[in-house]
Amino acid sequence: MVAVVAPHRHRVNINEWHKMSAVFKPEQHLELLNGEITEMSPIGHKHSGHLNGLVYFFRKQLSDETVLSVQNPLQLNNFSEPEPDLMLLKPTADFYKHRHPNAGDVLLLVEISDSSLFFDRNEKLKLYAQHNISDYWIVNLNDQCLEVYRQPKGEDYQQQQTLSAGDSIRPLQFADINLQISDIF
Repeated sequence: MVAVVAPHRHRVNINEWHKMSAVFKPEQHLELLNGEITEMSPIGHKHSGHLNGLVYFFRKQLSDETVLSVQNPLQLNNFSEPEPDLMLLKPTADFYKHRHPNAGDVLLLVEISDSSLFFDRNEKLKLYAQHNISDYWIVNLNDQCLEVYRQPKGEDYQQQQTLSAGDSIRPLQFADINLQISDIF
């Protein structure tokens, strides 16, 4: 009788990921999510243009104390290091030169989605909720709306809202900032 042995999957951790990163090409746009190396969609002009617009808006609105981070790593645990499109982070004296920010540093996290919409609504949403990211926005380019997720609990958010032209929103941690949805699109 032959013993049946299931194949063993090897989850990549942060240290292994950082060592392996030199092997991959930068244009591959890879992220480590739940121990798996995930190839993200290429960034098109619509995506980058909307990101530039949000960066411009927030740069004008924020005090010097908030760190505006664009497509940089976020270390959530030993097996996940996504690169959200935009994050507003708590300030540090060294601007995160000695470590990547973690979930506790995030004041607002934004993903801009067209081809990645399903992934951002499901895989990344679960990951961000599990790590207690309190204010997660998806700029939905397909439907020209802003999806807002708040009050994380487990792998989901208790508050979900879809906003479109004519609506406005204030980030949870920035009551003095009012963003008109029509200004995004």
